[in-house]
Amino acid sequence: MRKIRKGDDVIVLVGKDKGKRGTVLKVIDDEYAVVENINIARKHQKANPRTGEPGGIIDKPMPIHLSNLGLYNPVKGRADRVGFKILEDGRKVRIFKSTGEVVDV
Repeated sequence: MRKIRKGDDVIVLVGKDKGKRGTVLKVIDDEYAVVENINIARKHQKANPRTGEPGGIIDKPMPIHLSNLGLYNPVKGRADRVGFKILEDGRKVRIFKSTGEVVDV
């Protein structure tokens, strides 16, 4: 089970985008994540007349390592560590370590 999944709100802990908040778009190999509006790189793209793509400079979100991200805790208003807990019905859920509140609904 992953601590950070697609659709989670995360905060960048280190790097050029430190303190920024975004939504995880994709998790790659349980090691990297692509986050909306975080770690944006400018790419020079050649035009492709077959598909109708224009050429020029485009902004592209690049992957960032999961160790540089923290799951956003809405109760505290900042990043928090994540743990796991098994409920009485046998489900394994993610919890915030500081409050013990269940992340998954």
